[in-house]
Amino acid sequence: MLITNHVVSGALVGATAPGPVSAFVAGVASHFALDSVPHWGDVGEPGDPVPLTVAVPDGLVGLAVMGHLAFHTPPGHRLRVVAGMAGACLPDADKPSELFFGRSPFPAAFDAFHKRIQRESSDRMPQEFVVAGAGLAVWALWRGAVRRRVSRGLAGS
Repeated sequence: MLITNHVVSGALVGATAPGPVSAFVAGVASHFALDSVPHWGDVGEPGDPVPLTVAVPDGLVGLAVMGHLAFHTPPGHRLRVVAGMAGACLPDADKPSELFFGRSPFPAAFDAFHKRIQRESSDRMPQEFVVAGAGLAVWALWRGAVRRRVSRGLAGS
């Protein structure tokens, strides 16, 4: 799954969480939930290099989306949203760590579980764009609802 989609799902999780700790934990859970559904991914042999032609642009887009969503989140929700995004991205820290340092930062059992739940196919890239678009649409609806509540004085920020 593209990291950008994990960012968007983490933002949605964080937006609805009661606090930053629960947002972070739910963000991690959302990562595994998304990874367990069929999605695009590198389905090469174990040990093949990360497909950098996709991973680098996706990482940069994901970072930009994270910054954009954090900036446009009402201040009273921002910490939860950022925590949700961080939690949703954390399980994929193994990929850059393996590339740059030759090893995962996680225990072997964690990595084995993460790899086992993947349902990747190289022909599912269009699905990634649909998931991203749907997530951003839901985000826009949530943000609009929060802004309307704030402008009416109904929300505590």
